[in-house]
Amino acid sequence: MGQLPPDNEPLAERRYVSTAQVAQALGVSVTTVKRWVDDSVLPAHRTPGGHRKLLMTDVLRLVREGNLPQADLTKLLPRASGLTLDPVETHRQMLAAVQAGDGELIRTLVVGAYQSGMTVETLADCVISPVMQHVGHEWEKGRLPVMKEHRVSQALVAVMYELRAHLRANAEAGRPVAVGGAPEYDHASLPSLMAKLTLLDAGWEAINLGPHTPTSALRTAIDDLQPLLVWVSVTHLQHPDQFVAEFNQLTAYAEEKGVAVAVGGRGLTQQVREQLRYTSYGDGFTQLLAFSKTLYRRRPRPKRGRPPIHPTLNLPGDNLHSDDEAP
Repeated sequence: MGQLPPDNEPLAERRYVSTAQVAQALGVSVTTVKRWVDDSVLPAHRTPGGHRKLLMTDVLRLVREGNLPQADLTKLLPRASGLTLDPVETHRQMLAAVQAGDGELIRTLVVGAYQSGMTVETLADCVISPVMQHVGHEWEKGRLPVMKEHRVSQALVAVMYELRAHLRANAEAGRPVAVGGAPEYDHASLPSLMAKLTLLDAGWEAINLGPHTPTSALRTAIDDLQPLLVWVSVTHLQHPDQFVAEFNQLTAYAEEKGVAVAVGGRGLTQQVREQLRYTSYGDGFTQLLAFSKTLYRRRPRPKRGRPPIHPTLNLPGDNLHSDDEAP
């Protein structure tokens, strides 16, 4: 077994918890946790006094891979610096992790918040997006090196892919397809990836074409993948006039095929937005989720003695330019 870091190291470097804490958080007995340690299900580290401590990331991994319906990971760290379901506090902790350049703490906070019950859209709108806006602002002002900005971005992209694997494992058969990406010359990866996870969590088969996606690729995706929804997440527009013309052609084509088009993102100015034709527009992922539910609702769990309720598919009509929802 490994050794714990000295007690005078920052808590961010000592993310270990006791077997008793893990038992309480996972809703099992201390004996069960100790058996997991003895069976190498959970790696353990010895303190100088001989006590077993568990690494927080190993506990998170166990929760993701196991069937632990009583798990509440908010109990695993002290309230002053641990996991919480309060988005404001999680955002504060994320900013501290960014300033410390602690990629592993960023991962722990995001995964832990999600596994503890925070929704993907809340994480995206209230934690990750504000953090990235702060990082971008600090970089523009010369207060954050580009290397650190890239490290933070890559850490968040990595944890988004980790959440994606969990969401796909819980996917249902017969779900509708959504496809999207960032526009041409827009190299931001996170916004469209968060749109994908929001839709995956809502029961969609969401296919993210990623950054720098021309509208011609989205037209091909409409033909080949037959989606019910196309999303476009805009962080940066290099050629606004060209984007407007090509996007409106895409929307017209999608309308002919009965496909809804949702657009949003902080790269869209009011002037550009007023020229766009779309089914739905919004400033956040909570709005994208709400709009997606007007098209499809995940099948609820059937109640005993009753037949399952089939999902409802609502095809978009002529309600283009509605302003209530989008990525």
